[in-house]
Amino acid sequence: MGAYLLKDENAVYYECGYSCDNEVFFRINEREAYFLTDSRYAQEARAQVKGAEVVIAADLIAALRGIIRKEGIKKIKYDPYDLKAADLASLKKSGAFFAEAPRLSWKKRAIKSEDEISLIRQSAAKNAECFEKFAKFLQEEGEGESEKRLHYRAKEILSGFGTTDLSFEPIFAIGENAAKPHATPSNERILRIGDLVLFDAGIKFKRYCSDRTRTAQFDENLRFDYLSRFSKSKIQRAYDLVLKAHDEVIKRVRVGMRAKDADKIAREVIEKGNMGEFFIHSTGHGVGLDIHEMPFISPRSDTVLEENMVFTVEPGIYIEGEFGIRVEDIVVLKSDGAEIL
Repeated sequence: MGAYLLKDENAVYYECGYSCDNEVFFRINEREAYFLTDSRYAQEARAQVKGAEVVIAADLIAALRGIIRKEGIKKIKYDPYDLKAADLASLKKSGAFFAEAPRLSWKKRAIKSEDEISLIRQSAAKNAECFEKFAKFLQEEGEGESEKRLHYRAKEILSGFGTTDLSFEPIFAIGENAAKPHATPSNERILRIGDLVLFDAGIKFKRYCSDRTRTAQFDENLRFDYLSRFSKSKIQRAYDLVLKAHDEVIKRVRVGMRAKDADKIAREVIEKGNMGEFFIHSTGHGVGLDIHEMPFISPRSDTVLEENMVFTVEPGIYIEGEFGIRVEDIVVLKSDGAEIL
């Protein structure tokens, strides 16, 4: 790949096993690399960075410019989504040519190792346990509480009351608010028996993310599983379509398929049910150190799916002012098909 530099925390962690909020990682070749940070992180960096020389400096860009000159590097790849324009302008004073390599780290990380798959599997399992705990809490204490307060309680449960990091800000939506795919919880919406609830959440395990969504009807039998039953026939029909689309993708996706063709599987199921106009987002996205990374399972993605890619399958139907439904799982693609993690 030649010389390249990275600043994103997860990208840097992937390279050397450590990251912080002020760093630059510069790889010259397979054997030589530098990790630059300031004195606040010196002790941790020297103890945890693997396969790179740790450089402590007050001005990281100036220090990197000096390394580039010392090493005589003529061409360096960088991710334009990762590097500030001012930093790039300063680095160009080194005399090296800087070539854009968009999503450089995401492309390197798209195919997961068996160790990474194991970590994501463990993250997903722990996340599923949190869903069960939250469902129990809703049964026992949820009725009459506001959407916003229940969202807060969900975060407490997901985080183990401060012991676990979350993959993203969870989504908890009731009834018509679930028609917003990334709904913001309100104080006004109160949970009542018979309400539809949508819960989308994930946690991190050793920095690897999980992501899961379930939609169910709130009552004394609330479960965040696939067998959701709703008292309103329109909601039930929409739910059954979404679940069928979810299942068809997992059943039919294969190595060598283009991501947009995997997306098409879900879209065709919902379109045949005459609800295609209400499926307003992509079918899925890659998951790893970042909650959204390659591959993207969308109508525009020509990415060819490969073995050991990990991604979500999450079709949905959203009818403004009425309800929203999404069912989501993480899968790993193997030679014989997809496996739910």
